Amino acid sequence: MKNIMYIIIGTLLFALAVTQLAMPNSIAEGGIVGMSLLIYYGLDISPSISTPIIFILLLGIGIRYLPRHMVYKTIFNVALFSFFIWIFEGVYAQPMEDPLLAAIFAGAITGVGFGFIYQAGSSVGGTSIIARAFNQQLGWDLTGMTLVLDALVVIAGIFIIGPVSTMYTLITLYIGKVVTDFVLGGFDSKKALNVVSPYSEQISERITKELASSATVFDGRGEYMKEQRRVLYIVIHSHRLLRLKRVIKEVDPNAFIVVHNVKDVSGGTFSIGHEEVRS
Repeated sequence: MKNIMYIIIGTLLFALAVTQLAMPNSIAEGGIVGMSLLIYYGLDISPSISTPIIFILLLGIGIRYLPRHMVYKTIFNVALFSFFIWIFEGVYAQPMEDPLLAAIFAGAITGVGFGFIYQAGSSVGGTSIIARAFNQQLGWDLTGMTLVLDALVVIAGIFIIGPVSTMYTLITLYIGKVVTDFVLGGFDSKKALNVVSPYSEQISERITKELASSATVFDGRGEYMKEQRRVLYIVIHSHRLLRLKRVIKEVDPNAFIVVHNVKDVSGGTFSIGHEEVRS
């Protein structure tokens, strides 16, 4: 039930972004929605008609390469999207004086919508169907092929909506991806640090006392100096990163620190309200 609600909310937001921001301002998209918008701009055929037709054609080619649960969810998603487009097309939306604002907000709303849709394990992209077929038949990279196919759709927009609107489309797609990542990963982002220092015990002790956190400790060996070192692995909320680095540098100004972005963290001390993952 929760997944169905996610699909409905996400698809509703996506349809609003397309009808109220993208279509009035000649902004396209990637995937089958991008194809449908280009058809709309070129032939004046509603995306509520062309989207399911394109999807059915792609599904006929690649259905055997997709998990059945994904097929069912995506069919529901595309039908729902077409229905919402049909409804919201009747709500007249004027072009914005600044197309850049339209591109930014279209990307932001689309990103939130996609976040809900992806959380439910569904999609309205369409190009992933063809990418999966190439992956199964020829071994081509799935993510890379999806990116190439989406890029071809965007490039085709140059000949239909012009280079300026195509550049606005790129802005929309980029913002949409960033917002989708926030929705999927959460706004309370985390950072992971690898710290190599001969003073690892002192650093770990200060982290525990001053930041109410912990560190996972590994034994490491430097190949260049042939020395044994203890390596600390720390996961912390992003807003506390500067304070953590300050503590480390106070103990060892020459500590080797590598910072990584973390998409998702669960369990360990995070599950009981602390700032850290503990082994």
